[in-house]
Formats: sequence, C-alpha cells, structure tokens
Amino acid sequence: MSRKILVIDDEENIVELLKFNLEVKGFEVEVAYDGLDGFIKAREMHSDLILLDRMLPSMDGIEVLKRIRKDENIKNIPVIMLTAKTMEKDKIEGLEVGADDYIIKPFSVEEVVARVNAVLRRYNSTKGDTRDIINLGEIKIDLQNYEVTKNGERIDLTLKEFELLKLLIQNRGKVLSRNFLLDKIWGYEYFGETRTVDVHIRHLRKKIEEDDKRPKYIETIRGVGYKIK
Repeated sequence: MSRKILVIDDEENIVELLKFNLEVKGFEVEVAYDGLDGFIKAREMHSDLILLDRMLPSMDGIEVLKRIRKDENIKNIPVIMLTAKTMEKDKIEGLEVGADDYIIKPFSVEEVVARVNAVLRRYNSTKGDTRDIINLGEIKIDLQNYEVTKNGERIDLTLKEFELLKLLIQNRGKVLSRNFLLDKIWGYEYFGETRTVDVHIRHLRKKIEEDDKRPKYIETIRGVGYKIK
C-alpha cells in the first residue's frame, strides 16, 4: 500500500514539483494551498506524513501544526516544515511546537525525499518496539498507543517529547550526548542545533517532574548531555 503524503503550501510551482517527484517515488500525494484547508484535509485523510509550509494564507503553518498536535486523531502524524525563514529562533519555534524536521527553501527535491524517508523510518522504528509498556517510577509509557501516564493520569506529550523520553528510558543509566539525541530523534545530518534538545528536555521536565527545577528523573550532565537516573 502506498504511503500518503499531504503537502500544504501556497506556492503552486513548489506543490507541483513535490507532488510529481513524490509520486514518482511511489507515494500517494494530496495537496492544500492554505492553512485552514490543509488542517481540514489532515483530519480527513490521516496521511503518513505532512509537508507543511510555514507562511500560509488563512492560517500560518505554526498554527496549523499546533492544531494538529492538539487533535487526538492526528497528533502523532510526522510533520516536516518547509520555510524560507532561516533564523534560528524560527527553527526553534517550529520544533518546539512539534515539527519533526525543518527544511529551508530553496531546497533540492532529492533532499526533501530523503528527509521524508528518514522521518518515516524513525517513526516506524518507534512504532515497532517489541515492548508495549515501559515504566519509570509512577510514570508509564504505552508504546503502542503513544500515551504517557503518571499516577494513572495522562500526560500530553508531543511526538518528539515522547520519542525523547522513550530513548532516554531505553538507555537508562547511560549519558546520552546532545548530538546523539539530536541525530537519533531529529535525524539531522549535521551537528550544532543542540539547543533544540535542551528546549525539548525543558518542556519534558515541566510535564513529568514534580519540580522541573529539581528533576527526579532526567539528570543534566554538564557539558555532555542527559540521562535517566
């Protein structure tokens, strides 16, 4: 069965280019040219991945992504943002909201296809873990349903926060460097965006720790990275 990609972008030439090349690679592609229509289609088609432009009419890409991540039915769909914005704060904003990757325009079609395949591989790898439940004290991670609970109460994590917590727990006791986490979770082919990891760790601590200033679970190893105690 062909995997489905939803492209949300208001530049027709880019949409046509992506649609043609993704279909050549065997994907089924749907398109939307504004943010609101894109969000509606995301809910209707339940795609395997979304390519989302940041600057869109009717609703910008950040707002579309926020709505996707809040929707119970589609919140775990991987999203790659496409944008002409190159400032670090713009990348961080997209990643904080829950983007799985970030591609700067202009881009090569080959790069986009490679990133799509890489994100889908990471997503399928996470889904394919043989254990259904991982426990950390009073925290329970349900890998099959992508749910985290603490003392029986559900904690709402983004997909990236979920993957980060899972990777740390699977390597409990080991110190994982920021670059290692960046590569495994975001799949970047270069280092240097380690602030992304710190931002997600900060958000994760606020959700799972009793006191995020005095973390019980996620320990910072100064100058190196993080580990689960």
